[in-house]
Amino acid sequence: MIPVNSSVIAVPPLARDASLRATAEPNRRLMHHIASGGIRIFLYGGNAVFYHLRPSEFASVLSLLAENAPPDCDIIPSAGPSYGVSMDQAAILRDFPFPTAMVLPHQGLNTPDGVATGIRHFAEAYGKPVVVYLKSDNYLTPELTASLVADGLVSWIKYAIVRPDESKDDFLSSLLNVVDPSLVVSGMGEQPVIHHLRDRHLAGFTTGCGCLNPALSTAMLHACQSADWSAAESIRARFQPLEDLRNAINPVRVLHEAVSLAALADTGPLPPLLSGLNESQRQSVAAAAQALLA
Repeated sequence: MIPVNSSVIAVPPLARDASLRATAEPNRRLMHHIASGGIRIFLYGGNAVFYHLRPSEFASVLSLLAENAPPDCDIIPSAGPSYGVSMDQAAILRDFPFPTAMVLPHQGLNTPDGVATGIRHFAEAYGKPVVVYLKSDNYLTPELTASLVADGLVSWIKYAIVRPDESKDDFLSSLLNVVDPSLVVSGMGEQPVIHHLRDRHLAGFTTGCGCLNPALSTAMLHACQSADWSAAESIRARFQPLEDLRNAINPVRVLHEAVSLAALADTGPLPPLLSGLNESQRQSVAAAAQALLA
């Protein structure tokens, strides 16, 4: 497995055709564009709308990703979010050479103890440590997360609990008291990265907007690793206009269309239960996406 501190982790959209089937060529084109900017880890989760995959298409989507991946790159798919779906998917995942898989966080009918048990069952059925995705305060406690780590069931943790001020985060402080920061990845794009890597000593970060300009995202990782915080701040600001639109409209919907509007790959329609942008939104996203590439 490629270490998470050696590459930015891209979280790309999944391109589909008009019939909503994942299609090889635009996905291959986007993956190779991302790899050309130095990114070697691809995580397919929320931005790829793995939440809404049909059970009947799971194996074919995994095959598409495996067959079109750039050389010397890690592909990490996701499972879930429901317990029953993830357990059935574990048997399918075992047939693929992916180094790990992420468990999508389920919202609603769950408890922290139940989530920990579900992740434990999935990791044991899959036969490999998994990526734990922390997206809300009431999903898993730091202590339950640490128990999964202690039992060898966690490859790394994607931390993506959004705060108005990322420097004021009691949950993250508690988590880092019981889990080694080298296992935790900042999971919200470039905006909180400086604090997370400089002050919290997290291992690395995921990027959505870096799918458009991967070389710039890679440059930000290198700037952080060399403690060139001025350069990192300058790069962070380049990503902010598109990130602001993602926050204002919807992160998944904006990124999905931004890739198409930047002419990097035709991502096609979003699957229900999501919908595309309106024309005014599309114009704003196109301008920000093209500026990020300029």
